[in-house]
Amino acid sequence: MGYTTQFGSFQTVSGKGTLDRAAKKGSVDVTIEAASVRVFDPRLDAVVKGERFFNVEKFPTIAFKSNDFKFDGDRVTEIHGELTMIGVTKPVTLKVVDFKCGEQPFSKKPMCGVNATATIRRSDWGMTQGVSTMTPGDEVVLRIPVEAYREAG
Repeated sequence: MGYTTQFGSFQTVSGKGTLDRAAKKGSVDVTIEAASVRVFDPRLDAVVKGERFFNVEKFPTIAFKSNDFKFDGDRVTEIHGELTMIGVTKPVTLKVVDFKCGEQPFSKKPMCGVNATATIRRSDWGMTQGVSTMTPGDEVVLRIPVEAYREAG
């Protein structure tokens, strides 16, 4: 209702990414099952899945695609891509706030981890319910943690 910061997450996400630090190239293709959204008040899950928000019946997936990575040395700093949500595709830039590659301590396999963020306005995707009264607010901060192993072969 605009008094505190609300949190939610998607429980079913799949995707694939590539990273070539030497060539300063990368790509990512992520699909999110929209109906897997969960907020921290289970009474609101049906509301955010409904027509006024994610409309999961009509738009069952959310997608992010990119092949435009920005680097500082061999570190990824930004990922420019397109987010498709509720039938609307808009450009989004993910700011990489933490990037680390190395040997995963348990499996001993090469792994990279990334924490990325972006701030979007949900109204840009047509999700305008409550925007005029700020209940809930229009700005949404996306927080995206990823850990990925190098593919064998």
